[in-house]
Amino acid sequence: MSKKETTNSKEIRNQNHEDKKMNTFENSRKKKDKDLPWWVELLFVQIGLPDKLLIKILKAKKKSNELIKNDKKSLIIFLFVISTLAYFYPVIKHAKNKLDCEAIAENYIIKNKNTIGISNREIKMLSTNFCYGGEEIYEIENLKN
Repeated sequence: MSKKETTNSKEIRNQNHEDKKMNTFENSRKKKDKDLPWWVELLFVQIGLPDKLLIKILKAKKKSNELIKNDKKSLIIFLFVISTLAYFYPVIKHAKNKLDCEAIAENYIIKNKNTIGISNREIKMLSTNFCYGGEEIYEIENLKN
């Protein structure tokens, strides 16, 4: 009896394996028959955009996926550089605005205030103070025209 049982179990295993193969075929058929993505359904079925546009979109999607797979390192470096620049841009812009303000304030002090006896360093200090909200600039006498 044990010989029969072993042969029967082998036959059962073979049948299970064949059933799994059939299920794989049915699964692949189900995958082919699955629903369209929502954006394809909306844009191309409901709205009625031309099929040529769908073909172009799918080709571009395929090319971008290939590009991402092939050039991951360079894309990561590029995104890192862009994010670094975007992070530091406000700091650089703020510093530039402050330098512009100091230059304008320095020119104003030299043109409109009595700067006799005031060194260039003090004028620079007063212009910086003025740009940060200080009022020491008003203590200098105006030039009399």
